[in-house]
Amino acid sequence: MDEQDDGLRELYQEVIFDHNRNPRNFHAMADASRRADGHNPLCGDQLTVYVRLRDDVIEEVSFVGHGCAISTASASLMTEAVKGRRVDDAEALFRDIHAMLTEAHPDCDLGKLEVLSGVREFPSRVKCATLAWHTLHNAITLARDTASTE
Repeated sequence: MDEQDDGLRELYQEVIFDHNRNPRNFHAMADASRRADGHNPLCGDQLTVYVRLRDDVIEEVSFVGHGCAISTASASLMTEAVKGRRVDDAEALFRDIHAMLTEAHPDCDLGKLEVLSGVREFPSRVKCATLAWHTLHNAITLARDTASTE
């Protein structure tokens, strides 16, 4: 590993630590349109994701819960990344993040979310990084299922 890779890894770790120590959008949302609970029984991470949708746009998103640094940082980064996006765009981002962590890096720029790519080197931690994303997906899916029956 060269010096540039070391510097990049250090930067990624600092972003993870920052989002773990100071998670963004960490609060319950009383006026959420939908919410979903997520649990990783392997390590005990638990969280609830709240979403407020308006005209198929994620107007607001937040989370509460407890988990390891990767789980918390991933949830924090996720809320920043999907706020203001159309539901379809958030679902596409979910697929790209999942692919980055479990398969090969997708052919797109994931911006700040790239910091999660290092988790791929630790297969036992992939569920920690994807927990919030799966929970968001469940909240969005619930929203679509409910909307189609109303």
